[in-house]
Amino acid sequence: MSTSSFIGSPVLLPPPSAAVNRRPLRSTIKMSSNPNPITTLTKLLWGQSLPPNLLIATARSAWSAAWHLMMSQLAPSDSGGRYTRPTSQFRLPTTTNPSLSRQNLHLYAGLPCPWAHRTLIVHALKGLGDSIPLSIAAPGADGLWEFRDRFIPVPNKDIDILIPGLDKAQGRKTLKEVYNLRSGGYNGRSTVPMLWDSDRKEVICNESYDIIELFNSGLNDVAGNPELDLAPPPLKKKIDEWNRIIHPKINNGVYRCGFAQSQEAYNSSVKELFSSLDMVEEHLKGSRYLCGDTLTLADVCLFTTLIRFDVVYNVLFKCTKKKLIEYPNLHGYMREIYQIPGIAETCNFGAIMDGYYKNLFPLNPGGIRPIIPSDCEYEVLLNPHNREFLSSIENGVEALVL
Repeated sequence: MSTSSFIGSPVLLPPPSAAVNRRPLRSTIKMSSNPNPITTLTKLLWGQSLPPNLLIATARSAWSAAWHLMMSQLAPSDSGGRYTRPTSQFRLPTTTNPSLSRQNLHLYAGLPCPWAHRTLIVHALKGLGDSIPLSIAAPGADGLWEFRDRFIPVPNKDIDILIPGLDKAQGRKTLKEVYNLRSGGYNGRSTVPMLWDSDRKEVICNESYDIIELFNSGLNDVAGNPELDLAPPPLKKKIDEWNRIIHPKINNGVYRCGFAQSQEAYNSSVKELFSSLDMVEEHLKGSRYLCGDTLTLADVCLFTTLIRFDVVYNVLFKCTKKKLIEYPNLHGYMREIYQIPGIAETCNFGAIMDGYYKNLFPLNPGGIRPIIPSDCEYEVLLNPHNREFLSSIENGVEALVL
């Protein structure tokens, strides 16, 4: 019996006489009823062995090049591989526009997005549900925010949780189509949150902090809870000081870890993130909220990152030094805010996890969504936080109870 070389491995060839009057040999490879051609080919080529080193090196090089190309579109970076978040293109003026029609405003949001989540929270706390309608989009396979007429199961039936749905304002299939309705069209990134004027078909704002400031104090004449002020003038300076820490180092810090395109960029980002979390943990040891006894916009902004930390950022974004549950003050603080009436309804963990694990292809090519951590289950988040005792410790004034 002679041999022939095939990718470096000898293949036995029967002599011509051996093939005479013989029934064809059955393949020793078991085929499923619906065989995967790639799996079948690899078994034929290498059996149970690993592919040749050359193939592995080639695949690694090709994937690395494709990954960097995809990341350059998903997460623009500087020359050092550090993620640089694009700026919002539609901003509100520093004073409320008197021509702003309160009767025709519409909020577009997405449940996975922490920046959109902050607008949903303030929208709920201020009681704007009757005056500012919502349309909830979901990330599509092509990266666009889309509107779906499909029921998405919600594990917990005890709360009326937000789910994606149809475009209630313009009846469009994607958010990009809504942006393109504005005069002159639009070629930029179609992001959430987005505040829309349904009559004029114009984008009012797509900067989250501008929107929550407007919702907090600029629409009290149509709000169901106008007396609530999440940015009282005496705390404005403190709120600004906290925002200068929270936004770059924590809100954006987790993204700088997950979207880092070099080891050096990741190392510096993760160090800054956890140094900031350590500092906030220490502060919350003696303060009920960031600015004392009053829930503020700074707390809302921090909460939307904390509530996603163990379910997404710790795993997918490689923020692995600690889980949030390892920070007793931060985790208790997060639970207290979650338990404020109206906020749990904005936290759809299924939609959040799908939005990250199933749609950020460069970070999770297989699209497999892990199970939710036990510390993020509904029953655990309702555990007593005991943070109300901090109010009497600080100044004897009872904290805001909504």
